[in-house]
Amino acid sequence: MALAAALAVNHHLLCFSNPRTVTWVPTKLKPQKRAYLSFTCCTSSSSSTSPEADLQTAESRVNLGLSLFSRGRVKDALAQFETALTLDPNPMEAQAALYNKACCHAYRGEGKKAADCLRTALREYNLKFSTILNDPDLASFRALPEFKELQEEARLGGEDIGYSFRRDLKLISEVQAPFRGVRRFFYVAFSAAAGISTFFTIPRLFRAIKGGDGAPDIWETAGNAAINIGGIIALVLLFFWDNKKEEEQLAQISRDETLSRLPLRLSTNRVVELVQLRDTVRPVILAGTKETVSLAIKKAERFRTELLKRGVLLVPVIWGENKAPQMEKKGFGIPSKAATSLPSIGEDFEKRTESIAAKSRLKAEVRFKAEVVSPAEWERWIRDQQKSEGVTPGEDVYIILRLDGRVRRSGKGMPDWQQIVKELPPMEALLSKLER
Repeated sequence: MALAAALAVNHHLLCFSNPRTVTWVPTKLKPQKRAYLSFTCCTSSSSSTSPEADLQTAESRVNLGLSLFSRGRVKDALAQFETALTLDPNPMEAQAALYNKACCHAYRGEGKKAADCLRTALREYNLKFSTILNDPDLASFRALPEFKELQEEARLGGEDIGYSFRRDLKLISEVQAPFRGVRRFFYVAFSAAAGISTFFTIPRLFRAIKGGDGAPDIWETAGNAAINIGGIIALVLLFFWDNKKEEEQLAQISRDETLSRLPLRLSTNRVVELVQLRDTVRPVILAGTKETVSLAIKKAERFRTELLKRGVLLVPVIWGENKAPQMEKKGFGIPSKAATSLPSIGEDFEKRTESIAAKSRLKAEVRFKAEVVSPAEWERWIRDQQKSEGVTPGEDVYIILRLDGRVRRSGKGMPDWQQIVKELPPMEALLSKLER
């Protein structure tokens, strides 16, 4: 369980008499800075404070719930978070209780209840949408339609929720197009200058048309007015064109973000999100009918050795294969060793994937082919990608991803595996290192 909202409870320890530490659990409410919260419990001693009194605050209930989470007692933890919300919690405690209550519902497969809790935390208690995106223990929830509804609200940048998510998209967009703001400034400045010039030119044009002594030359004045008006029109069109390009870029960044969160089942039956495979494999998505995709996989078997050297992971997506997403029991009550065997995702993804043991463990689980989880979400993403590239949605296509998770190239039909072997460098090559 990514006990994200625990950090909101003032970053300190619950200390009772003669405490014994149960576990250290990383918290992630503020992704910019990781912290650790120690769960403690009372041992039998002559303490002046009774356990009943200790549990009469929202903070104590939240911490007890987190402790129960760490031991896999999800139902009991849910009761503690619900109780915490009835004990007049401050905003930070309420955010913590709601967020972890949502994680508990997600674990139990109760997507609607999880979405309701998260929506309340986003609207009323300033929960950051990036926390939901970056929590690996909400991977099963992110495969549900309820999460897509929340994400759509975020993408549209509504006043209630999603502002921080859209702001993050804009920051990424500004990094990719650093001079857009400068261009817009010049568009506005030059348009204003042309407008002021036109303001003084129009009266001169009227005097030139009337003629008479001292009247300006009509052709010169008309030329100046035409230049100013034409300049204003051109600059306004450029401004709106730049805005349209920004919206297209934001849509592409949003699609890339959605792609990175799509879940896969590895050969060991472990479910990971695509973002967790960055720097490890080059996924090749094969989308089409069952017969077409099966034939493409059969042809790929002839080049299996060479494709594996290049980190290729086949991801077949069969049109119309809309199976209900399987809920994976992750994050609650599993051994801490298993919980840390895979790199987590989030804003400090790079730091957390520096563990050689974690990455080598993940590489050992990756084989030649993976199975998609929540095929409907994969199909929706592929159709959106087809629309953006002018391809008729539903056609057989292949999409090759880079090691950093971005789209390398795509095409209609199924790929030419011999050409891919020639195109992709081996994983140990310098070009592959530069691609990471």
